[in-house]
Amino acid sequence: MSPPVAPPAWSRWLVPPAALSVHLSIGQAYAWSVFKPPLESSLNLSGTQSALPFQLAIVMLGLSAAFGGTLVERNGPRWAMTVALVCFSSGFLISALGAETKQFWLIVLGYGFVGGIGLGIGYISPVSTLIKWFPDRPGMATGIAIMGFGGGALIASPWSAQMLKSFGSDNTGIAQSFLVLGLSYAVFMTLGVLLVRVPRTEGPKGEDKDEAKDAANAPSVLSGVQVSANSAVRTPQFWCLWVVLCMNVTAGIGILEKAAPMITDFFADTSTPVTVSAAAGFVALLSAANMAGRIGWSSTSDLIGRKNIYRVYLGVGAVMYALIALFGDSSKPLFILCALVILSFYGGGFATVPAYLKDLFGTYQVGAIHGRLLTAWSLAGVLGPLIVNWIADHQKDAGKHGASLYNTSFIIMIGLLVIGFVANELVRPVNARHHIPAPREAADVERQQSESA
Repeated sequence: MSPPVAPPAWSRWLVPPAALSVHLSIGQAYAWSVFKPPLESSLNLSGTQSALPFQLAIVMLGLSAAFGGTLVERNGPRWAMTVALVCFSSGFLISALGAETKQFWLIVLGYGFVGGIGLGIGYISPVSTLIKWFPDRPGMATGIAIMGFGGGALIASPWSAQMLKSFGSDNTGIAQSFLVLGLSYAVFMTLGVLLVRVPRTEGPKGEDKDEAKDAANAPSVLSGVQVSANSAVRTPQFWCLWVVLCMNVTAGIGILEKAAPMITDFFADTSTPVTVSAAAGFVALLSAANMAGRIGWSSTSDLIGRKNIYRVYLGVGAVMYALIALFGDSSKPLFILCALVILSFYGGGFATVPAYLKDLFGTYQVGAIHGRLLTAWSLAGVLGPLIVNWIADHQKDAGKHGASLYNTSFIIMIGLLVIGFVANELVRPVNARHHIPAPREAADVERQQSESA
């Protein structure tokens, strides 16, 4: 499938909505917890078992993004969005069959494996295209799209809960909900497939001056430093950013995965304990902060630079964790404020990293490089919840309660953020030996050589 090239006078502002249609859909992954209780009761599963589809989906997200990144660059965003649509929607349909027949392995296969491939390909599908359309504001452009992944749960969570209420929370009701989600997301993602375009790379032939002017005003796709994906993974800059992303995500997802029980535990022994509904409201606030951080902080990075914004994410994030550990159980507003800031940094880190990659490696294969970097997310998605849950369980066994269940975890998170801060400081411009000439530059060299001969 050839990448669809934008016609003359095509507005670049049509591309972010195309990307958003995909990211709002695959952002449903953050609403998986809505299905955990009904799955556990209808299929007689443990909490660990009901988490398997989500965990596998996140692992497959990182792996498919890493291995599929080069194909995304080669075949273009429409091909990638189509693959994401087919895999993500098919995952729900397979899961619906699994729920109806009470075959949990089909839900793991559908949502986790097949749907997870759709997550990974869909997540990276618009990134390089957006950067090429918005070379002047890459942070803002990718922030708009990736904001959708963070905000997808704000739509999917109440929608899924309402469907379970209407269809029932038994296996048939779950199956019907999965079916509706799969078909609805297929329609919504199709809008992005049909709308997306790549920028023109060279002017149209002929004498039409208006068309020539439009082409001249099109974004410059390949200019400045360009590094291939295979070369990028051999640079220290790539691995420094890998550590930065892994540490930032680990710190954020540690709170996100256990938000409701965490705030309940923190204030269980106070005169104003947190109710179940208030804990749910706290989770919704965190989702909003996650979404807002993706567009707000990534846009800020266009003004102050990527290294500086990651100094904020990692340095200020460590301070926020320290404040929660020291004073969090004595002030609800302080606890909530610090958690919101941390989650905004979590979302901002995801949205800013494509622009950081563009600054370092250029736009040539930035989608493929981004895909390889997302393997850091696969590790962090396991590491963050494991640290928080394992330590909390052991503290409970030791007879502790309240904030003391989490303070050790927070100290570890501070240490991880410091490691990420140091890795960010080590990022330098990529050595010229890794650069490749842009196609236009290479053509000029060949032409000059032939003329001199």
